[in-house]
Amino acid sequence: MKLEFDGILLRNAEKADAAQLAAWWNDGAVMAHAGFPLGLGTTPEKIAADLASDSDGARRRLILAYMDKPIGEMNFRMLENGAAEIGVKICEAAYQERGIGRKALSMLIGELFQRGCGKIVLDTNLNNARAQHVYESLGFQKTGVRFDSWTDQLGRLQSAVDYELTREHFVDYTKNGGKAPCRSSND
Repeated sequence: MKLEFDGILLRNAEKADAAQLAAWWNDGAVMAHAGFPLGLGTTPEKIAADLASDSDGARRRLILAYMDKPIGEMNFRMLENGAAEIGVKICEAAYQERGIGRKALSMLIGELFQRGCGKIVLDTNLNNARAQHVYESLGFQKTGVRFDSWTDQLGRLQSAVDYELTREHFVDYTKNGGKAPCRSSND
C-alpha cells in the first residue's frame, strides 16, 4: 500500500524500517497510552521477522511520513466478518495535534472501504480524550466502554472505549482541501 495526500505518505513498513519501529516501540513515552510505559523491549530483528509475514489480506503495518520524515506508524488487521481493525500512533511529539493523524486516518479508512471493508473498528484508552476526539470527528460511533478491562505494564487497571465506523458515517478529511467537511444546518 502506498497512499499520498497533502504531504502525508502511508506506505508498507519494510525490513529497513525495523530499527525506527523498535526505537518508537521501546520508548515508554510513545507507548504509555497503549499500556507500555516502559516500552515493549523488542528488537529490530524481531520486528523485521514479523514484518515479513504482513499481507494486505491479513495484517499490515504502515509507516506514516510527513514531508518525507517518518513520524509514526499505522496498522490494520482484517477480521473474519468483513471488518478491519486499525491503529495509529504519531510517535514524533512535534507532529502531534497538527491534523496529520486525522488526515492519515482518512487516507487509510478510505482505502479500506474502497477495498470492500464493511466496517472499521478500533479501541482506545478511556483516558485518551485526544484520540477519542479525533475518532469521533471522523464519524466513529462509540459502541461501549470496558471498565477496568485490562492491566498495563505497571499493573494498573485500565479501561477501553470501543468504536466502529461504517461508510455512511465516515467524515473524510482528504476531501474539501483536507479541511473539516462543510455541513448544512440540517445534518
